[in-house]
Amino acid sequence: MSNSGSGRYKGERHHGAARNSPYPVSRLAPPIDLVDMAREIEQADNMVNTRVSSKLQVIADQIRGLQEEARQVLQEGSRDQELHRVECSFKRVPGHIYHLYQKEDGSRYFSMLSPEDWNNTPPHAYCGSYMLGADQSWTAVEDLGREDDSRQLVQRLLNEE
Repeated sequence: MSNSGSGRYKGERHHGAARNSPYPVSRLAPPIDLVDMAREIEQADNMVNTRVSSKLQVIADQIRGLQEEARQVLQEGSRDQELHRVECSFKRVPGHIYHLYQKEDGSRYFSMLSPEDWNNTPPHAYCGSYMLGADQSWTAVEDLGREDDSRQLVQRLLNEE
């Protein structure tokens, strides 16, 4: 069904409701020209680019956070391995606190005696106190009060199994 009149539009005429028309059907409707359409596309592109950029920024921030967390996990793992190789003349029991000392020759050892037990004059240089965890990790005594939420969450999840 084509329009055989002498109007500008030479295609098939829309016969449905005006709100469903692919083109303006009223003389009162604003004319849509190429410039308006280009402006609309440009605005849409700008909005999409802004949304995508903000989502990518959130992802980049999460990646940086995960990288920092991974670095921390690797450092803790390295420290734990190092502390497991320290000389110890007794059986290490999880949940107990051990005190690290360093001899003049640079070798280190664990003791059950704290510097206070030595009347604050231990025989060798005191390097810190650590608690051995059930998972064989070492936690510095000064960090015992401030366990992070992720460690508690992992422990809770492991205990549920």
